[in-house]
Amino acid sequence: MALSVDSQHSATLAEPRPNAFPQPHGKSLSPQRLRFASQLKEACAQTVFWTAAAFSIAAVALICLFLFANGIPAIAKIGLPQFLLGSTWRPGNDLFGIFPMIVGSVYVTAGAMLIGVPAGVLTAIFLSRFATPKLAAPLRAGIELLAGIPSVIYGFFGLMVLVPWVRVLGPGNGLSLLSASLLLGIMILPTVITISKNALDAVPQSYYEGAVALGASHERAVFCVLVPAAASGILAAVVLGVGRAIGETMAVVMVAGNQPIVPESLLAGVRTLTANIVLEMGYAAGLHRGALIATGVVLFVFVMALSLLFSAIKRRGEAL
Repeated sequence: MALSVDSQHSATLAEPRPNAFPQPHGKSLSPQRLRFASQLKEACAQTVFWTAAAFSIAAVALICLFLFANGIPAIAKIGLPQFLLGSTWRPGNDLFGIFPMIVGSVYVTAGAMLIGVPAGVLTAIFLSRFATPKLAAPLRAGIELLAGIPSVIYGFFGLMVLVPWVRVLGPGNGLSLLSASLLLGIMILPTVITISKNALDAVPQSYYEGAVALGASHERAVFCVLVPAAASGILAAVVLGVGRAIGETMAVVMVAGNQPIVPESLLAGVRTLTANIVLEMGYAAGLHRGALIATGVVLFVFVMALSLLFSAIKRRGEAL
């Protein structure tokens, strides 16, 4: 009986099984059809990419058109010298001088860069070439967390921590140029650190190995070989940091004091171009509204000029 069962089982195993995945009937695609299908896919991909690029260009063009179409007439009515160099901003008296806001933006941005760029670049160097994996992991997580914090939370931190600390340093209520610079210096850290670290990580390992083989210490190889090799990427980090500092609004409004006057010290209040727009656009009308849009034109031109300047410096450095 057992032999009979085994024989039946063997016979069952020996029977050919039907193909679970039957081959399609008919001829395979000809080379011409394959070529046509490939060309069709390529054309579709190019269409998608061109559409995305055209959408991006159109968005930038529309923003520029809106700014210049609404801002230039206001500048023409006020007068370019009076608008850019006037020291008084009193919309009720038709006085629209934005020079204090230009100076305030420059001061706040410069202060933020003095604080954030050295700290960010040195942190990136430490994470890339000195930190152990166990130490680098929590630091990277903290940096990513800093990048995701909303601006208003930074503003609350500055209002509750930095402003009281600055108030102790001297006269004033703490809402000052120094508070805004410190807060913006903290806010640009994730941008500067991340991009600088990526630039350092992209430097070929052979650069470091060659420097060490020539007798350089680890520190000397990093600072004299790797950092100069990553200079273009670090410069890009600085450019993006400047853009973040100039464009930041909410946190600056909360800690800067917002007086439309030229600050005479680090402890004096200051108003930036972006803060000026945010504080008054809600109720502005007529020439006042046009002056605020013209302020956006000045800010746009300022950022573009800085970007072109940094690009020229980068090209000159690469040429040398």
